[in-house]
Amino acid sequence: MSAVQQLSLLEGSTELGELVPDPGVDYGEVFTRQWVVDFILDVAGYTPDRDLGALILVEPSCGTGAFLGPIVDRLIEAALAFDRPLVSLSGAIRAHDLLESNAELARKAVSRRLHDAGLVESEADALAAAWITTGDFLLHPHEPRSADFVVGNPPYIRLESVPADRMRAYRAACPTMRGRADIYVGFFEMGLSLLRSDGALAFICADRWMRNQYGADLRHLVSSRYAVETIVTMHDVDAFEDDVSAYPAVVVLRNHEQATASVVGTTGAFGASEAAHLSSWVRGGGRRKTQSTSYEASRVERWFTGSDLWPSGSPAQLELIADLESRFPPLQHSGDSTRVGVGVATGCDEVFITTDPNLVESDRLLPLLQAGDTTDGSVDWSGHYLVDPWADTGLVDLARYPRLARYLHDHEGRLRGRHVAKQRHAAWYRTIDRVDHRLTGRAKLVLPDMKAAAHPVLDPGQFYPHHNLYFVVSDGWDLEALGGLLLSEVANLFVGAYCVRMRGGTYRFQAQYLRRIRVPMSDALSSADRRGLAQAFGDRDAQAATTLASKVYGLSASDRETLRSCTLSRR
Repeated sequence: MSAVQQLSLLEGSTELGELVPDPGVDYGEVFTRQWVVDFILDVAGYTPDRDLGALILVEPSCGTGAFLGPIVDRLIEAALAFDRPLVSLSGAIRAHDLLESNAELARKAVSRRLHDAGLVESEADALAAAWITTGDFLLHPHEPRSADFVVGNPPYIRLESVPADRMRAYRAACPTMRGRADIYVGFFEMGLSLLRSDGALAFICADRWMRNQYGADLRHLVSSRYAVETIVTMHDVDAFEDDVSAYPAVVVLRNHEQATASVVGTTGAFGASEAAHLSSWVRGGGRRKTQSTSYEASRVERWFTGSDLWPSGSPAQLELIADLESRFPPLQHSGDSTRVGVGVATGCDEVFITTDPNLVESDRLLPLLQAGDTTDGSVDWSGHYLVDPWADTGLVDLARYPRLARYLHDHEGRLRGRHVAKQRHAAWYRTIDRVDHRLTGRAKLVLPDMKAAAHPVLDPGQFYPHHNLYFVVSDGWDLEALGGLLLSEVANLFVGAYCVRMRGGTYRFQAQYLRRIRVPMSDALSSADRRGLAQAFGDRDAQAATTLASKVYGLSASDRETLRSCTLSRR
């Protein structure tokens, strides 16, 4: 079926429910390999040892029948085993496709299978016609809670590529399609709405919705009303007939309470024989872990709740993260009055950053700490200052600072050309971020934005951080002890699981990811543990920090081995 339907072609629609195909346009259809389809049907539970004729399966975007062929084969086999006449199965499948040309090819393929199974041609054609409908799945008047399975490969296309009228209709039908969502988000939402109690949705689809902001509402919907049953990451697997960079994952969601989730990471060697073994493990409910040369799988006792990002990583890493998130509060937590923030973005560093201590009035210069000043694990200030246009109550009155006024007016053209200045004409000389003068004199941990591993450095209270530094302040923590925890592999585990990695595996230590790190309450640590963590921080000894962190987090031997694997994976 189609993995990339070019929905921009909907400009040819005569009405919202009808598409006029353009024969001169490539619709970008990409078909799922049959062994992958069989694997998906197996892990979803659509197997011929069940009375499939008594169940209803929905295929939301059938294309020319890559999924429908194996589905019909299984339905025929089950009908024979359970003594159901094939002509009685008109309600067993509901398939949709946007293009009549695709739907007609799918009908012919299905009809041939039914004819080979013993139906006369007219009966086979009638059954295929009953099963396969031309139309827009997202706008079809479905009966809620009417399906036992929703299975397929939904289309991937940015919502803003869809014509405005259809986009509005999609958003109205599927509220989880927020922001710049991909259209497959709506297929998840609509598909889930069709599931009966204990029904399963099984898609092979890009996994970006698990880790992007536009997937927040869908993640909340899933975690609040459905269960994550299986996630098989297949980024390097040859899952499609054509070469597609789609970051696919097989996801099985079920309409019941969350229980254990099977999480699988695969390599490019994963194929049909391995898929058969893996599907048996997923459905078997036996051993907690299994692995081969092409996959690693684990059952996670709990899944992640709310709209927050879902982490990535090996099954063992996800299991450890889920455990830590269930037992410890996040780094930014009111109990310890700990806050994570980012340094100042100016919008024009060439004007607002200087090394000249006499450029403007002395109280209009703040010693500025940059990422390069922290390379050696301690502050080595390079002598840069922030030209500070802020008072505690707002922008300064330039009339009171003639040297600052002269300097800024010399660069007024450049400053007014910035987006932030065009929005606020009177505030043309502001920095993008407002300066909080209390931060300069406050002790804080600073972490560079891009590093291969966590690199917290203590500023005792002399500098203001630049935008490529993130900071942590706390009323409850000894910052050196907290620095030891942030130097440990536990911090890398969390940031590596949630962040977008840069080329070469570099992590982005941004505020949204740092806030996800779980830490004990400061008063829960013994004096000896706090001293040990502070010592490891001062010595820049990440291994010693990780050993002590493992103790205070109460990690098992297998958990410690998982942390060790994180270290090795970055080398």
